[in-house]
Amino acid sequence: MKKVVLFFGILVGINTHAQLPQLGKAQLKDVISAMTMEEKARMVFGASTSGIDNSSPVLLKQALKSVPGVAGVTAPIPRFGITPALLADGPAGLRIESKRANTDATFYCTNFPVATVLASTWNKDLVQNVGEAMGNETFEYGADVLLAPGLNIHRNPLCGRNFEYYSEDPLLAGKTAAAFVRGVQSQGVGTAIKHFACNNQETNRMNTNAIVSQRALRELYLKNFEIAVKESNPWTVMTSYNKLNGRYTSETPELINTILRDEWGFKGMVMSDWHAGTNPVDQMLAGNDLLEPGKKADYDTVLNGMKSGKLPVSVVENNIEHILEMVQKTPRFNGHIPTNKPDLKAHALITRQSATEGLVLLKNERSALPLKSSLKNVALFGVYSYDLFVAGGSGSGQVNKAYTVNLQQGFSNGNIPLEPNALAMYSKYIGDSMATITNYNTTKLWHLPPYVLTEMAPSESDVKTSATNSDLAIITLGRNSGEGFDRKIKYDYELTDNEKKLLINVCDVFHKAGKKVVVILNICGPLETASWKNLPDAILVAWQPGQEGGNSIVDVLKGKENPSGKLPMTFSIKYEDEPSAKNFPSEYTDELYGKTDKKRNIDYINYEERIYVGYRHYSTIGKPVSYPFGFGLSYTSFKYGNLKVTAQGEDIVASVTISNTGKVAGKEVAELYITAPKGKLDKPKYELKAFTKTKLLQPAESQTVELVFHKSELASFDESLSSWVADAGNYTISVGASVADIRSKGVYNLSEKWEKKVKGW
Repeated sequence: MKKVVLFFGILVGINTHAQLPQLGKAQLKDVISAMTMEEKARMVFGASTSGIDNSSPVLLKQALKSVPGVAGVTAPIPRFGITPALLADGPAGLRIESKRANTDATFYCTNFPVATVLASTWNKDLVQNVGEAMGNETFEYGADVLLAPGLNIHRNPLCGRNFEYYSEDPLLAGKTAAAFVRGVQSQGVGTAIKHFACNNQETNRMNTNAIVSQRALRELYLKNFEIAVKESNPWTVMTSYNKLNGRYTSETPELINTILRDEWGFKGMVMSDWHAGTNPVDQMLAGNDLLEPGKKADYDTVLNGMKSGKLPVSVVENNIEHILEMVQKTPRFNGHIPTNKPDLKAHALITRQSATEGLVLLKNERSALPLKSSLKNVALFGVYSYDLFVAGGSGSGQVNKAYTVNLQQGFSNGNIPLEPNALAMYSKYIGDSMATITNYNTTKLWHLPPYVLTEMAPSESDVKTSATNSDLAIITLGRNSGEGFDRKIKYDYELTDNEKKLLINVCDVFHKAGKKVVVILNICGPLETASWKNLPDAILVAWQPGQEGGNSIVDVLKGKENPSGKLPMTFSIKYEDEPSAKNFPSEYTDELYGKTDKKRNIDYINYEERIYVGYRHYSTIGKPVSYPFGFGLSYTSFKYGNLKVTAQGEDIVASVTISNTGKVAGKEVAELYITAPKGKLDKPKYELKAFTKTKLLQPAESQTVELVFHKSELASFDESLSSWVADAGNYTISVGASVADIRSKGVYNLSEKWEKKVKGW
């Protein structure tokens, strides 16, 4: 009798399950309405934290086990056909574990160039191709959403996550991010553009309060996100850790509901950063749909809030609708079975090529580069030339990759011998030093210091030996940074004492021997260059160029590839010149600017520079810089023809012919800046409004390019009117090779004032 009752119970259960509305087959509202109150509370939390799962722990564990190393997951509810969605880190490549239980197979991912490299290409098509490759690995390995890209503004060069971000300029950041998102999502997986908004420092990132004017928000710190949302339709947006004008971003309805959804028309899901915010009810009310990773106390608060009426059930149901709309698009929901076999060899070629376009040539005197084919060998100096070469940053931006090609290996692959004395000297120094550092493994460390080893300053006799036995010196200077901490000024932004000695000694000895010196910067962000850039003959910024970095650098050094990268940020002469220097946590702030409130720059930070970040500041006040925004040299030269500016409906179209006047093929970036007529609001001297990159132009070949932007881009935000306003008058249109190298100018006349009112905050 007991067996009969049990069997009947199973049948009833199956029958009841079959009658429930199923995701993908029934209307979303019907699925949500059929949920219990507990299930509704469960759906708005991630499922990677124990203690709140009352849906399907077995299914959840199976999902997490299928792709070890993912950052998080959405809650599954099997009785409604709701599958989990796996969320994985990945601004420079998918971050999952390379090893799995019960198999000897490896699951490596490609370490692509970091975001700053991609921005330095100024090539939207190339960035989209990189996104496609990254999206393919995400798809083939079974993840559903890539938690990338990061596109916060480079407000200050010391921000520890700047390598994950694109630029100091919102247009360049937004356009680059949009191209990346289009590429990734073309592969059937989603993205999460982040961190929305004003996550411009890592110090006390969970609690600091960014105090920002409405104009600066609208024109700089939200504009990049607006461009990405409107031009690429990302599946999700991730809110940031910090407070913004007194409230956590994930708890601010004006940011999420008013601006993101109502003004920009975003239809996707909004998620929190991991453990962000303090009030889950306020997060729900603000429109932050998914809270990651979730904890029992917050689940209880949301559930009790719905039961008490403090949190309207309709708000939670609306948030769940956004989550389930995203889940329905995922490969996992649609039955995709991962191959776990992406084409890593093809993707290695993509990362190698994309990095070459993002390398920026800052200096090239006495025809130091490209290297001569008659070169006998190269003396390779600097610990970052060897095993310490940095492919990418640390934290959630790191990638478990199969290998990294350092500069030593790159020269070997390029059939350029290395001078034996320097090679032996560094091999011994690095080997002996690393043997004293216990448990050092760059694939396991979440936070890496700016440098692991003190740079070696070789003796004068050793340098002379290398100079005698080689044709050229290469010096690599390196820096790393990562999530959770900001860079320092002394011995990070500035060179260390041993690095200065190395530069001075090598340049002095080699130049006396009639030989040249090239410096490679394998860095996460700008260094101080003004005090030493006169020493070497050439300087090449390689950034953190991915796992094929050594090959990419040597391709450029040899002239196999012509450098065409341009700086996405300004290199100032000294840190104190930075417009945000006194409003950023650093060890010198009190010393430079006088004793301040101990909480300043830690618990709160004033964006007192307003809209004058980067080149907007330097060009407006005429302050000299070491290297300007948009700057980058080539092995060839380009001539700009006359600029033609026309109006085509609501668009402004500037066309210019660019000609290769040099002796080798190359690509050029054309940058368009506007200068507004004098009006009520103060304006920067230059603002980037469009850019494009030519095809590979052969010597004497020309290409006419068009730079197009909507006339609304002439507007600035008037806080007193809560409106975007462009005054009538003549706007100067300048096109050039950098913000400091304008080649051609034109004029656009706005015949009448343009205005668009928005809801105030």
